[in-house]
Amino acid sequence: MTAAPLGPIVLVALACGLDRLLGDPRRCLHPVVVMGWLIGHCRRLVEAWAGDWPWRLRLGGLAITVLLVGGSALAGWEVERLAIHAAVGGNQGGGLLPLLLRWGAALPLLIALASALAGRSLEQAVRAVLAAVAAGDLSLARQRLSWIVGRDTDSLDGPEILRAAAETASENGVDGLFAPLFWMLVGAGLWCGGALAGPGPLALAWAFKAASTLDSMLGYRRGRLRWLGTAGARLDDLLVWLPCRLVALSLPLVAGCSVPVAWCRFRLARRDGASDPSPNAGLSQAAYAHAVGVQLGGANRYGGAIRHKPLLAAGAGGVTPAAVERMLQLSRRLELLWLLLAAVMALLLQLLLTAAR
Repeated sequence: MTAAPLGPIVLVALACGLDRLLGDPRRCLHPVVVMGWLIGHCRRLVEAWAGDWPWRLRLGGLAITVLLVGGSALAGWEVERLAIHAAVGGNQGGGLLPLLLRWGAALPLLIALASALAGRSLEQAVRAVLAAVAAGDLSLARQRLSWIVGRDTDSLDGPEILRAAAETASENGVDGLFAPLFWMLVGAGLWCGGALAGPGPLALAWAFKAASTLDSMLGYRRGRLRWLGTAGARLDDLLVWLPCRLVALSLPLVAGCSVPVAWCRFRLARRDGASDPSPNAGLSQAAYAHAVGVQLGGANRYGGAIRHKPLLAAGAGGVTPAAVERMLQLSRRLELLWLLLAAVMALLLQLLLTAAR
């Protein structure tokens, strides 16, 4: 059996639509919640064994990373295999997507794929902060902001709240939407190439989400986490590296820039983001800062200690609610562009495979 030329891409597009329509239902068990529970349980076991020995903590962190990322990939692969088996079992003809839809096997796979995307949930969280600022309730805005950022929010004024909202909209736009979408599309591309027996979009997307969850829970440079979280943080950096640069390259295009201007803004974003300790966070924020025309970065407070972040798009205007909203709109447009480009690439791949035969 071979996949229809656009079947796997359409499957991913439907998952994106489901994410935008429903987001993360609060009363349903989310895969990331399960990953978080496993990470917490494994951390307690490793710390009980390793104590304060750095090499043991590093070894234990590596074991947690291999177990969680590998297990998540296998779980996603099993869901894919069950969906394909249900489709093929009923009808040997037709492409992959029609079979999945015909036998109802697509729904669990679609839901699982949508669970790896955070487009709607990020929008809702950021807009909740903007709504509180617009109502003049800065106390509520700080509370809502504290749910989605790591910095201290208790003393932030209106402009700093808006800056924090813009920075999380840009950074988490890459981490929560475009990075998992990229790996989803890679898996879909493998299916388009006929490799239906191997891992596909869900296996790769859940593997990425596992690495991302490890980084968010253990990837801190304090206490035992300096060693325990190293493997997960490095893997997350690696998996986000290419999607982040693709976002920085393509975001100016959906902002209305010509190709030469888009390339120039990409280079500016790389220059500004290079000063950030993270190989990806500074670049992602700088890309959105240049696309919208606002200055990001500056002094942030974490656990009472001030940390100075590099200025991004220095000299541009201050962050406004309209600028944050435009960031969210650009993410929507870029998501559509990526899906369109993936469809074109899938058709070209099919033509090449057909010609090779």
